[in-house]
Amino acid sequence: MDISRRNALKIISVTPVAAGLGGLTEAAAQQQQQGHQHPAPGSGQAQGGSGGSYTPKFFTPHEWATVVLLADMIIPRDERSGSASDAGAPEFIDFMMIDRPEYQVPMRGGLRWLDAECHDRFGRTFIDCTDAERRQVLDDIAYPRKAKPEFSHGVAFFSRFRDLVATGFWTSKIGIEDLQFMGNVPNPNWDGCPPECLAHLGLKG
Repeated sequence: MDISRRNALKIISVTPVAAGLGGLTEAAAQQQQQGHQHPAPGSGQAQGGSGGSYTPKFFTPHEWATVVLLADMIIPRDERSGSASDAGAPEFIDFMMIDRPEYQVPMRGGLRWLDAECHDRFGRTFIDCTDAERRQVLDDIAYPRKAKPEFSHGVAFFSRFRDLVATGFWTSKIGIEDLQFMGNVPNPNWDGCPPECLAHLGLKG
């Protein structure tokens, strides 16, 4: 599986991050702006985290290690910016499990599916597998249009998880800097809608 940050951007362009943002409560929106900018503890591939200072409110220790590892496989650290866990995306996901209780059963069931699939194939859990083994499993669930019907539960889980990671990352300080988002910039020299645009809309200047 090759899901770099650039590839992740292409993937989520099909189902924009804004779709995930639309369903956030006010508390979740505040969490995005305040709470999840701090890096999550490193586990597996995650490096440079907060050293275990964050205690998950929903996830068990094993689930948390899986969440951090999987999040960093989706958005790893590169030469441009930090990873999902550096941005605090796992913390954001943990918060969402409390803020949106209806997310809990699908999330916990999906993590168990991932471990069960790895155990069936390799005799060990996802975090205990080699990187190549993990990617072999993820290759079967990361691309819904190519996935086999027997992987439908894994596909549904991974799609939801990826959306949460993307939302947590690209609404964090690190993610906003990664996108080079400048916000609303005043343009004192704007002359109105260009004539070609007005013509396209059937309007006159």
